[in-house]
Amino acid sequence: MGKAKTERRLKDNEAQAVARTLRVSPQKLNLVAGLIRGKKVGKALAELEFSRKRIASTVKKTLESAIANAENNHDLDVDSLVVAEAYVGKSIVMKRFHARGRGRSSRIEKPFSHLTIVVREVEAKEEAA
Repeated sequence: MGKAKTERRLKDNEAQAVARTLRVSPQKLNLVAGLIRGKKVGKALAELEFSRKRIASTVKKTLESAIANAENNHDLDVDSLVVAEAYVGKSIVMKRFHARGRGRSSRIEKPFSHLTIVVREVEAKEEAA
């Protein structure tokens, strides 16, 4: 028997990729995600290639995964893909301590993040707008 198939969260002309538990703060990751929002995938990949941020290479891998999902799983045209959404979520935070003077200590937080990238296929007339 089995359970009924759940409806697809995305539209038919969209595909996504998710990178979980990235060792960077959500604020820093959102700066890099903001670079590629709304851009064509070719231009977004070029921006990430030459970005000086450490996490840019991981964001690039996630974008390439979303493009591959669009091509292989959903039969979308790679040349007409646009980064529709790139959003960041909080994950766990590791707590550590740092020894300070006079027998005290201070807390160090090491945050992790999640990254979701959604690519959408657009027609030629939509790109000009």
